[in-house]
Amino acid sequence: MRIRNYVKAILFGTFLIAACTTNKNIETSNQDTFALELDILKDYFQIPGLAVLVQKEGEILYEDYLGFSDRENEVYLDSSITLPMASLTKIFSGIVIMQLAEEGKLSLDTAINIYVEANIPDSIKISHVLSHTSQGAVGENFYYSGRFGWLTTVIEKASGTPFEIAIKERILDKIGLKNTYLLKDSTQLLSEKRTLAKPYLLAGDIVDGVMEKESKSGFVDYGFSAAAGITATVRDLGILNEALNKNTLISESSKHKMATPFTTNSPYGLGIFSQEFMEEKLEWGYGQYDCYSSLFLRVPSKQLTLILAANNNLLSDPARLINGDVTTSLFALSFLKNFVFDLSDMQLLEDENSLGELPDKILKNNKEMYKRKLLAQSLAASFMSRFDVLEGTRSKALMQHYFTQFPDSNTAPNLNVLFNLQLLKFMDMMRDKPDFTAFDEAFEKIGNKLLTIDQDNPYANYYMGNYYQTKNQINRTTFYFSNIISAKNFSPWWYTQEAQDWLDKQQRGED
Repeated sequence: MRIRNYVKAILFGTFLIAACTTNKNIETSNQDTFALELDILKDYFQIPGLAVLVQKEGEILYEDYLGFSDRENEVYLDSSITLPMASLTKIFSGIVIMQLAEEGKLSLDTAINIYVEANIPDSIKISHVLSHTSQGAVGENFYYSGRFGWLTTVIEKASGTPFEIAIKERILDKIGLKNTYLLKDSTQLLSEKRTLAKPYLLAGDIVDGVMEKESKSGFVDYGFSAAAGITATVRDLGILNEALNKNTLISESSKHKMATPFTTNSPYGLGIFSQEFMEEKLEWGYGQYDCYSSLFLRVPSKQLTLILAANNNLLSDPARLINGDVTTSLFALSFLKNFVFDLSDMQLLEDENSLGELPDKILKNNKEMYKRKLLAQSLAASFMSRFDVLEGTRSKALMQHYFTQFPDSNTAPNLNVLFNLQLLKFMDMMRDKPDFTAFDEAFEKIGNKLLTIDQDNPYANYYMGNYYQTKNQINRTTFYFSNIISAKNFSPWWYTQEAQDWLDKQQRGED
């Protein structure tokens, strides 16, 4: 049973923290703590509706539907209402490609230009696109890429059927996913009598000099490809998860290949993320549209799975999951600490009173969990700082504690740390605040190390360019943004456009 009557403690006045220790006389299970933390995170990120499913050994261990499918009309979210899952579609596409490989209808080592009519080098194989390693030096580095959509044509030509038919016949019908479909347009919702959760955006307006956040009606992303477009319920994704556990859709060998990092320095396999954390293998995927988000996280050794879906983008966006580390998600960490590592007595979020010396228990056993949740909380606060200046202050305090407790992090090549530090500076610049320099040395060391490892990394170049833009160092900004534009074998994407726009403005003499 959900516990909804806990006191929700306050961090720095407005940030809600886990209150599992609020009442020492109340004994709560790991599940109760997880339920409480979900409530807190939902409120903090102002998610209108959140669906959650936790499975263990094929059984539903926990299921709940929080909030509204349609807030204005007070329609509550429930198990019958579907949500767009965005890039979780990649898992479906990966499964179909592995099926076609098992059937001998394609080889992962075939040049993708056999299927896709474009000027694509022979060196780029199907496996490279499926693993997000097709850009830069082919097969070497992971860059989450829009090229994944090329696999739509691969599936169609290899299967001899339209993409949507291949998905339907090979997965949806085969395992009985009645509430899962590829969302083409609004007429489909009417003809198929589907109920879709209403989309929302978290926006902000200046009121008396302060940005106030507010959930507003958003829009639906129609259309589908191998990269995105699946709409489903968490229950249906639970059925998919169990089919993977039982090898109903693909063989054990194919499943292992799909969930094994493609290269030693990659967090991605063939259609799904894969990483190690505290000696546990995590297999996961995420979805993110402007107005929807989702998370699918498997811990195979424990036969535990978390599935989440929301009708705004804040389940995914604040965590920068595109960089390939699921432990930057507070939602994922809550699941991991409560169900996988039995750490329900560790509070999920820190407050101003807890940012001191590490307790002996943490130092002895759980230092890595503590480290990850500090960064995840700081990332969340940085994201929310666009609506509330105090969130930036909180994020800075968390990062200061992070660097103090874990001094090696001052130079470790962590892309999410680099992103977080440049965002904090950028938000201060946007508010015309004095340049915040406390983390500059760490930023430059981390950024330089990342680019020494991989000089073409578009994200590291973009973050470095933004950093020097806040310092009004035009030559350095130009250097890093030019690196993005001039890098060989990269398809244009959002970072290319933003870098080019800035360079064009400089060419025209605009600020």
